[in-house]
Amino acid sequence: MVAELILVRHGQSLANVAFPAADAEDLLETEISGRDAEVPLTPAGEEQAAALGQWLAAMPEERLPQVVITSPYLRARETWRIAAEKSGFDLPEPSTDDRLVDRLMGELELLTRAAVTARYPGEAARRAEAGEYEYAPPGGESFADIRVRLSSFLDDLHREHAGKRVVVVAHDAVVLMMRAVIEDLDWDRVLAVEAEAGSVRNASISRFVGSSGRLVLDRYNVIDHLPPA
Repeated sequence: MVAELILVRHGQSLANVAFPAADAEDLLETEISGRDAEVPLTPAGEEQAAALGQWLAAMPEERLPQVVITSPYLRARETWRIAAEKSGFDLPEPSTDDRLVDRLMGELELLTRAAVTARYPGEAARRAEAGEYEYAPPGGESFADIRVRLSSFLDDLHREHAGKRVVVVAHDAVVLMMRAVIEDLDWDRVLAVEAEAGSVRNASISRFVGSSGRLVLDRYNVIDHLPPA
């Protein structure tokens, strides 16, 4: 298996700001257009990525990542690009893996809560009936689906990068469900993790170490490397 796995959520994105603001006012639209995969970082998100780079810069060289894999989404790729440049080290060239994308929302992609209610009036009942773990938006995926793709990713990661220190830069759903896969958590325990640690924060670091022959959690959802908000 890998020697170390560090999971990083991307820095603050435009959607992370726009959608809470729109939902608070029950707006049907935000200023965001295009595809979720192309949503950029905010200036604050770029600062968070730079702080991640400073955290890397303080690492001893023998602890630097040997493998870097990011989500193909712009906000994840830019988070790593900025962090790597800021670190001052000659870090590995990142690759991308489609299994690290954010939760696929299908027809609900980049819709506000008010827009979903207006355009898909039966969706709330369907979600309630399915339950949060099994619910998949029209054309999208459930948390159970995310678990399947991340299980496949982790199997390949161990096989292809055994003994290596690996960094993955992705999304909140990926970080949360990767923990569920690694620790074999059922949905109730996943909810307990969120209740205890909160939602996965922008530019947060979660680390697993494999020195015992299995991946063991060292830290989760840590942001002490970031400047005060």
